[in-house]
Amino acid sequence: MSYSYVDLVATIIVVVGFVFMNYGLVALFAPRNPNQGEKLETYECGELPFDDALVNFNIRYYVFALTFFVFDMEAIFLYPWAVVFDALGVGALIEMFLFLLVLAIGLFYAYKKGVLHWV
Repeated sequence: MSYSYVDLVATIIVVVGFVFMNYGLVALFAPRNPNQGEKLETYECGELPFDDALVNFNIRYYVFALTFFVFDMEAIFLYPWAVVFDALGVGALIEMFLFLLVLAIGLFYAYKKGVLHWV
């Protein structure tokens, strides 16, 4: 085995050893208090909680978030392309317009389906 592999294997062994050592130390020194109901409650600025912390969100929030994510990815692809546009040429311009066309079609579809309406 070459030295680089020996170093890699030694590092993996040390890391796995630290992980199991930490699990062992937690199991050894962690307090065992079965009555932790109050510790599992949600903390609300020193006030007693008046409702459950788990609230169901309307599905429209998720769809709106995914739509935002798609257009955020569009910005991630568009900004570097704009920086090196001169070096890429006409082919890259056509490809970017096709990419933006697909996104525009998706936005139009989302608008027609009512995803962007909140009321």
